[in-house]
Amino acid sequence: MSAIVCPGCRARVPDVEETRPHTYVGSAPGCWLLYTQVLAREYGDYRYTPAHQVTVDAYAVQHPGAPERRSAQSVAIHLVGLCLSLERGRAPAELPRLRQRMAPPKRVFPWLMPPASPGELTVADVHAAETPEAHRDMVGRWARSAWAAWSPHHAQVHAWADELDRP
Repeated sequence: MSAIVCPGCRARVPDVEETRPHTYVGSAPGCWLLYTQVLAREYGDYRYTPAHQVTVDAYAVQHPGAPERRSAQSVAIHLVGLCLSLERGRAPAELPRLRQRMAPPKRVFPWLMPPASPGELTVADVHAAETPEAHRDMVGRWARSAWAAWSPHHAQVHAWADELDRP
């Protein structure tokens, strides 16, 4: 099977035909395929599950898409998820509720200019992990890499995260 470069994370991914494009995530169909296979692992085997929330956040910030309301909101919410889990020690089970609190209806987030590099690791690296332990380790490394790539926006993300610490 031939490969192409994903426009979001820049990983070499299978060149597959798009079956149902995501409306605002900027990924190649083959990259989305790898992501859904990683998600299937995380949903299908409890040993992979602890990595799930961070997987979702890392993938989203590496595939910001085009500047528009939904993609800006996605990047903001998922960057906050990475901040909360990596810097503030929030448990994975807390993240969905906190993400939901951050995005009430009609809230508009500014478009954050994506970094020149999306980070050193991608979903393809996670997909290649052969054991639950290797998978969880790779997801952590991937998330830290993606979070570091967005460092020019950390002050803004910290401010959004601080909103969640207020009553």
